[in-house]
Amino acid sequence: MFAVMWAWINFSWFASAYDTDDWVFRVVTMVQMVGVLILAMGIEPMFQSLDEGHRVDNSTMVLGYIIMRLALVFQWLRAAKQDPERRSACLTYAKFLVVAQIGWVVVLIVHADILMNFLMAAPLFLLEMATPTIAERKAKTPWHAHHIAERYGLLAIIALGECLIGAIESLRAIVALHGWSVDAALVGLGGTGLAFGMWWIYFILPAGHALHHQRHRAFAFGYGHMFIFGSIAATGGGLHVAALFIDHAALISATVVVATIAVPVALFKVALSSLYGYLLGFDRALLGVTALVVVLLCGSVGLAALDVSVPVCMMVIVAALALSIVIDERRGAARREAALERLGAHPAT
Repeated sequence: MFAVMWAWINFSWFASAYDTDDWVFRVVTMVQMVGVLILAMGIEPMFQSLDEGHRVDNSTMVLGYIIMRLALVFQWLRAAKQDPERRSACLTYAKFLVVAQIGWVVVLIVHADILMNFLMAAPLFLLEMATPTIAERKAKTPWHAHHIAERYGLLAIIALGECLIGAIESLRAIVALHGWSVDAALVGLGGTGLAFGMWWIYFILPAGHALHHQRHRAFAFGYGHMFIFGSIAATGGGLHVAALFIDHAALISATVVVATIAVPVALFKVALSSLYGYLLGFDRALLGVTALVVVLLCGSVGLAALDVSVPVCMMVIVAALALSIVIDERRGAARREAALERLGAHPAT
């Protein structure tokens, strides 16, 4: 998940600044897509090796990641040639990426156990994540705030698709066992409502306008989204767990099942509220609503512990998001408008 998110994030910022949309750019982008495909093919063998207790079989995943990153190195070198003013920043990106890929080649060659893989991968991840901070000190790349907000929003929508797939699986499982029933309706409504509620809440934040007037807050916006994307995907994973539980294929308690959904949703709400407050300012209403949502989500787990059915607990989670949306629609819009006015932004134009 981190590899795909990080590749998307890096490509989004690069493309916002240097997307020439010529045949070279498009071909290199296709190479990156091939890298994603190879990485995805390596996920199952990697988890299978972990399950069997063998050395970690991550060679296919790492190879796909290296292909993605080397394609981006080429793009940065091309940008360095075409943008003399920011040549030093572009070359810094390329150099650090090359160093990191050399490290990943070592990981690829050395078939190590879990601990050794972590010890080798952790500094490489840190190096890659530090690269933008180091490079942008030399010269600021000319990214466009609204392009960045749009591309991050696209990845959020893609991740929300995982929630819908999880909802479909949960609904399929319960209909296969019991036919169409009230529980089936609750599962379908709950899964769809989760995706819809998270989509609504995510796009409440006028990120493009806020970033345009606060470009110095770009790093927090960029890195903070990793928690948001991860929590959305984890929510979809929780819905898949619910499907397995309903299908009697998961030997875990209902409390754990509900927690696999409620905890990622809570992380999503807290991460998004933190980003909202960082860009537009914190206030008591924002903190209060966030705390209320978290309490209700904890309550859904508590209900599961009291033997309330999983479908009903899912509806409690959806209700928590719905309450947040209603409160924001009634009170949040005016505060947002005032915050944007203070920044000099005019979202209506």
